[in-house]
Amino acid sequence: MLIDTHCHFDAPPFITELAASVKRFENAGVANIIVPAVSSQNFKIVLQLTERFPSIYCALGLHPIYTHKQQDIELLAAQLNQHYDKVVAIGEIGLDGYIEHINIEEQKLFLTAQLDLAKQYHLPVILHARRANSLLYKELKNARLPEVGVIHGFSGSYEEAIQFIRLGFYIGVGGVISYPRANKTRQAISRIPLSSILLETDAPDMPLNGLQGQANRPENIVKVFAELSKLRIEPSSQILNTTLMNTLTLFSRINTMKVG
Repeated sequence: MLIDTHCHFDAPPFITELAASVKRFENAGVANIIVPAVSSQNFKIVLQLTERFPSIYCALGLHPIYTHKQQDIELLAAQLNQHYDKVVAIGEIGLDGYIEHINIEEQKLFLTAQLDLAKQYHLPVILHARRANSLLYKELKNARLPEVGVIHGFSGSYEEAIQFIRLGFYIGVGGVISYPRANKTRQAISRIPLSSILLETDAPDMPLNGLQGQANRPENIVKVFAELSKLRIEPSSQILNTTLMNTLTLFSRINTMKVG
Protein backbone atom coordinates (compact mmCIF):
# COMPACT_ATOMS: atom_id res chain seq x y z
CA MET A 1 0.00 0.00 0.00
CA LEU A 2 1.36 3.39 -1.04
CA ILE A 3 0.37 6.93 -0.11
CA ASP A 4 1.29 9.88 -2.33
CA THR A 5 2.02 12.59 0.22
CA HIS A 6 2.08 15.45 -2.30
CA CYS A 7 -0.19 15.62 -5.35
CA HIS A 8 -1.86 18.69 -6.88
CA PHE A 9 -4.99 16.80 -7.84
CA ASP A 10 -6.95 20.05 -8.17
CA ALA A 11 -4.94 20.89 -11.31
CA PRO A 12 -5.26 19.66 -14.91
CA PRO A 13 -5.44 16.97 -16.15
CA PHE A 14 -7.09 15.51 -13.03
CA ILE A 15 -9.66 18.21 -12.35
CA THR A 16 -11.43 17.55 -15.67
CA GLU A 17 -11.63 13.78 -15.13
CA LEU A 18 -11.79 13.36 -11.38
CA ALA A 19 -13.62 10.05 -10.98
CA ALA A 20 -11.54 8.33 -13.67
CA SER A 21 -8.31 9.72 -12.23
CA VAL A 22 -9.17 8.51 -8.71
CA LYS A 23 -10.03 5.06 -10.02
CA ARG A 24 -6.77 5.00 -11.96
CA PHE A 25 -4.53 5.64 -8.95
CA GLU A 26 -6.54 3.35 -6.68
CA ASN A 27 -6.28 0.52 -9.22
CA ALA A 28 -2.51 1.05 -9.27
CA GLY A 29 -2.31 0.32 -5.54
CA VAL A 30 -2.24 3.89 -4.26
CA ALA A 31 -4.42 3.94 -1.17
CA ASN A 32 -4.45 7.67 -0.53
CA ILE A 33 -3.16 11.01 -1.76
CA ILE A 34 -2.64 14.31 0.05
CA VAL A 35 -3.56 17.41 -1.95
CA PRO A 36 -1.91 20.64 -0.76
CA ALA A 37 -3.42 24.02 -1.57
CA VAL A 38 -1.20 26.77 -2.98
CA SER A 39 -3.41 29.85 -2.56
CA SER A 40 -6.66 30.93 -0.94
CA GLN A 41 -8.35 30.56 -4.32
CA ASN A 42 -8.11 26.78 -4.22
CA PHE A 43 -8.98 26.17 -0.56
CA LYS A 44 -12.56 25.39 -1.60
CA ILE A 45 -11.73 22.87 -4.31
CA VAL A 46 -9.24 20.85 -2.27
CA LEU A 47 -11.74 20.67 0.57
CA GLN A 48 -14.41 19.51 -1.88
CA LEU A 49 -12.10 16.75 -3.10
CA THR A 50 -11.88 15.36 0.44
CA GLU A 51 -15.65 15.39 0.74
CA ARG A 52 -16.21 13.62 -2.56
CA PHE A 53 -13.44 10.99 -2.43
CA PRO A 54 -12.55 9.06 0.78
CA SER A 55 -9.05 8.31 -0.54
CA ILE A 56 -8.15 12.02 -0.75
CA TYR A 57 -6.91 14.17 2.11
CA CYS A 58 -5.90 17.81 1.93
CA ALA A 59 -3.60 20.46 3.33
CA LEU A 60 -4.29 24.20 3.30
CA GLY A 61 -1.58 26.78 2.79
CA LEU A 62 -0.14 29.70 0.82
CA HIS A 63 2.69 28.78 -1.58
CA PRO A 64 5.66 31.20 -1.60
CA ILE A 65 5.74 31.79 -5.37
CA TYR A 66 2.25 33.30 -5.44
CA THR A 67 1.14 36.77 -4.34
CA HIS A 68 -0.82 36.81 -1.09
CA LYS A 69 -2.39 39.41 1.17
CA GLN A 70 -2.86 39.53 4.93
CA GLN A 71 -6.51 38.69 4.37
CA ASP A 72 -5.38 35.34 2.96
CA ILE A 73 -3.79 34.45 6.30
CA GLU A 74 -7.04 35.39 8.01
CA LEU A 75 -9.00 33.27 5.53
CA LEU A 76 -6.62 30.36 6.09
CA ALA A 77 -7.19 30.58 9.83
CA ALA A 78 -10.95 30.69 9.30
CA GLN A 79 -10.87 27.66 7.00
CA LEU A 80 -8.74 25.70 9.48
CA ASN A 81 -11.22 26.54 12.21
CA GLN A 82 -14.24 25.58 10.10
CA HIS A 83 -12.85 22.49 8.36
CA TYR A 84 -10.29 21.24 10.87
CA ASP A 85 -11.61 17.68 10.64
CA LYS A 86 -10.75 17.49 6.91
CA VAL A 87 -7.21 18.94 7.02
CA VAL A 88 -4.10 16.83 7.73
CA ALA A 89 -1.45 19.57 7.39
CA ILE A 90 -0.67 23.19 6.58
CA GLY A 91 0.88 23.45 3.14
CA GLU A 92 2.20 24.01 0.66
CA ILE A 93 4.23 26.73 2.36
CA GLY A 94 7.91 27.66 2.44
CA LEU A 95 10.56 29.77 0.72
CA ASP A 96 11.62 30.10 -2.91
CA GLY A 97 14.92 31.67 -3.97
CA TYR A 98 14.68 30.59 -7.58
CA ILE A 99 12.25 33.20 -8.91
CA GLU A 100 14.18 36.46 -8.60
CA HIS A 101 11.31 38.96 -8.57
CA ILE A 102 9.65 37.42 -5.51
CA ASN A 103 10.63 39.23 -2.31
CA ILE A 104 12.19 36.72 0.08
CA GLU A 105 11.53 38.91 3.13
CA GLU A 106 7.84 39.00 2.28
CA GLN A 107 7.91 35.23 1.84
CA LYS A 108 9.34 34.93 5.34
CA LEU A 109 6.50 36.97 6.80
CA PHE A 110 3.88 34.66 5.29
CA LEU A 111 5.88 31.59 6.28
CA THR A 112 6.13 32.75 9.89
CA ALA A 113 2.42 33.48 10.05
CA GLN A 114 1.62 30.00 8.76
CA LEU A 115 4.08 28.31 11.10
CA ASP A 116 2.28 30.09 13.92
CA LEU A 117 -1.01 28.62 12.67
CA ALA A 118 0.61 25.18 12.57
CA LYS A 119 1.45 25.58 16.25
CA GLN A 120 -2.01 26.86 17.08
CA TYR A 121 -3.81 24.02 15.32
CA HIS A 122 -1.24 21.31 16.13
CA LEU A 123 -0.76 20.41 12.47
CA PRO A 124 2.39 19.35 10.58
CA VAL A 125 3.64 21.45 7.67
CA ILE A 126 4.38 20.63 4.01
CA LEU A 127 7.35 22.77 3.03
CA HIS A 128 8.54 24.06 -0.34
CA ALA A 129 12.25 24.94 -0.51
CA ARG A 130 13.85 25.87 -3.82
CA ARG A 131 17.33 27.38 -3.60
CA ALA A 132 16.41 28.24 -0.03
CA ASN A 133 17.38 25.26 2.11
CA SER A 134 19.68 27.23 4.43
CA LEU A 135 17.15 30.04 4.87
CA LEU A 136 14.33 27.60 5.54
CA TYR A 137 16.46 25.68 8.03
CA LYS A 138 17.02 28.86 10.05
CA GLU A 139 13.30 29.67 10.06
CA LEU A 140 12.36 26.15 11.17
CA LYS A 141 15.04 26.04 13.84
CA ASN A 142 13.64 29.25 15.34
CA ALA A 143 10.01 28.12 15.00
CA ARG A 144 10.38 24.99 17.15
CA LEU A 145 7.27 23.34 15.71
CA PRO A 146 5.78 20.63 17.93
CA GLU A 147 4.33 18.70 14.96
CA VAL A 148 7.27 19.21 12.51
CA GLY A 149 6.66 18.41 8.82
CA VAL A 150 8.19 17.35 5.50
CA ILE A 151 10.65 19.07 3.16
CA HIS A 152 8.74 18.43 -0.04
CA GLY A 153 10.46 17.49 -3.31
CA PHE A 154 13.89 17.47 -1.72
CA SER A 155 16.75 18.06 -4.18
CA GLY A 156 19.62 19.03 -1.91
CA SER A 157 22.71 17.44 -0.45
CA TYR A 158 23.15 14.85 2.29
CA GLU A 159 24.35 17.57 4.68
CA GLU A 160 21.26 19.70 4.01
CA ALA A 161 18.95 16.72 4.49
CA ILE A 162 20.59 15.77 7.78
CA GLN A 163 20.17 19.31 9.10
CA PHE A 164 16.41 19.09 8.58
CA ILE A 165 16.27 15.55 9.94
CA ARG A 166 18.01 16.64 13.14
CA LEU A 167 15.19 19.12 13.65
CA GLY A 168 12.75 16.22 13.34
CA PHE A 169 11.61 16.85 9.78
CA TYR A 170 10.98 14.25 7.10
CA ILE A 171 12.38 14.33 3.57
CA GLY A 172 9.93 14.09 0.66
CA VAL A 173 11.30 11.91 -2.13
CA GLY A 174 9.93 12.20 -5.64
CA GLY A 175 10.84 11.84 -9.30
CA VAL A 176 14.13 13.73 -9.04
CA ILE A 177 15.87 10.54 -7.85
CA SER A 178 15.13 8.88 -11.20
CA TYR A 179 17.55 11.21 -13.01
CA PRO A 180 21.17 9.96 -13.17
CA ARG A 181 22.41 13.57 -13.33
CA ALA A 182 20.87 14.27 -9.90
CA ASN A 183 23.80 12.47 -8.32
CA LYS A 184 24.03 14.72 -5.24
CA THR A 185 20.42 14.11 -4.28
CA ARG A 186 20.51 10.42 -5.19
CA GLN A 187 23.51 9.98 -2.91
CA ALA A 188 21.76 11.88 -0.14
CA ILE A 189 18.60 9.78 -0.35
CA SER A 190 20.64 6.56 -0.37
CA ARG A 191 22.33 7.54 2.91
CA ILE A 192 19.78 9.31 5.12
CA PRO A 193 17.79 7.25 7.65
CA LEU A 194 14.92 5.35 6.06
CA SER A 195 12.86 6.46 9.06
CA SER A 196 12.96 10.02 7.67
CA ILE A 197 11.68 9.36 4.12
CA LEU A 198 8.23 10.00 2.64
CA LEU A 199 7.13 9.23 -0.92
CA GLU A 200 5.52 11.79 -3.22
CA THR A 201 4.93 12.62 -6.88
CA ASP A 202 4.17 16.38 -6.94
CA ALA A 203 1.85 15.47 -9.82
CA PRO A 204 1.22 16.87 -12.36
CA ASP A 205 4.73 18.32 -11.95
CA MET A 206 8.15 16.68 -11.37
CA PRO A 207 7.88 13.90 -14.01
CA LEU A 208 10.18 10.91 -13.71
CA ASN A 209 13.07 10.32 -16.07
CA GLY A 210 11.70 8.98 -19.35
CA LEU A 211 8.31 10.63 -18.84
CA GLN A 212 9.36 14.22 -19.54
CA GLY A 213 6.72 16.20 -21.37
CA GLN A 214 3.90 14.17 -19.83
CA ALA A 215 1.75 15.17 -16.89
CA ASN A 216 2.97 13.34 -13.82
CA ARG A 217 0.28 11.26 -12.09
CA PRO A 218 -0.23 9.96 -8.53
CA GLU A 219 0.00 6.35 -9.68
CA ASN A 220 3.61 7.07 -10.60
CA ILE A 221 4.36 6.86 -6.88
CA VAL A 222 4.84 3.17 -7.70
CA LYS A 223 7.76 4.17 -9.94
CA VAL A 224 9.17 6.52 -7.29
CA PHE A 225 9.10 3.61 -4.83
CA ALA A 226 10.90 1.40 -7.36
CA GLU A 227 13.60 4.04 -7.87
CA LEU A 228 14.02 4.44 -4.12
CA SER A 229 14.39 0.67 -3.75
CA LYS A 230 17.27 0.75 -6.25
CA LEU A 231 19.10 3.35 -4.17
CA ARG A 232 18.64 1.77 -0.74
CA ILE A 233 20.25 -1.30 0.81
CA GLU A 234 17.09 -2.35 2.69
CA PRO A 235 14.66 -4.93 1.26
CA SER A 236 11.78 -3.46 -0.73
CA SER A 237 9.28 -4.77 1.82
CA GLN A 238 11.04 -2.86 4.59
CA ILE A 239 11.14 0.31 2.50
CA LEU A 240 7.43 -0.02 1.76
CA ASN A 241 6.45 -0.60 5.38
CA THR A 242 8.74 2.05 6.83
CA THR A 243 7.76 4.83 4.43
CA LEU A 244 4.10 4.04 5.07
CA MET A 245 4.61 4.20 8.83
CA ASN A 246 6.53 7.45 8.42
CA THR A 247 3.58 8.91 6.52
CA LEU A 248 1.04 7.82 9.12
CA THR A 249 3.26 9.10 11.92
CA LEU A 250 3.67 12.58 10.45
CA PHE A 251 0.14 12.91 9.12
CA SER A 252 -1.32 11.33 12.23
CA ARG A 253 -4.84 12.52 11.50
CA ILE A 254 -4.97 9.93 8.69
CA ASN A 255 -4.75 7.33 11.46
CA THR A 256 -8.18 8.39 12.70
CA MET A 257 -9.76 7.71 9.30
CA LYS A 258 -9.90 4.72 7.02
CA VAL A 259 -6.74 4.33 4.94
CA GLY A 260 -7.59 3.09 1.48
